[in-house]
Amino acid sequence: MLVYKVFRSPEWAEFEAAGTTLGAPVDLADGFVHLSTAAQLGGTLKKHFAGETGLVLLAVDPRTIGSDLRWEPSRGGDLFPHLYRPLEMADVVWTCPIEDGGVLPEGLT
Repeated sequence: MLVYKVFRSPEWAEFEAAGTTLGAPVDLADGFVHLSTAAQLGGTLKKHFAGETGLVLLAVDPRTIGSDLRWEPSRGGDLFPHLYRPLEMADVVWTCPIEDGGVLPEGLT
């Protein structure tokens, strides 16, 4: 199972250049990097990225993160993966652009 992070293009460019990130502004405010499961991803896009373009989807293997990943209740009481350390480029399994309108790559639900 993979977990996912959505970045705006400038956030992705900063992460790509630095090789590490504390996340987007919402992550900095909350003190952890917000991640989503495949099933949660559509709701995350609708709630936090509606109408935005130039989004990048990152897939992360939770096994590489270990105990710094916590599953905590959030939207609707659903357990969401939260990363309590910087996200490292080495954590990222793959990336791809999200088509305008929030269209996700095939194979994700």
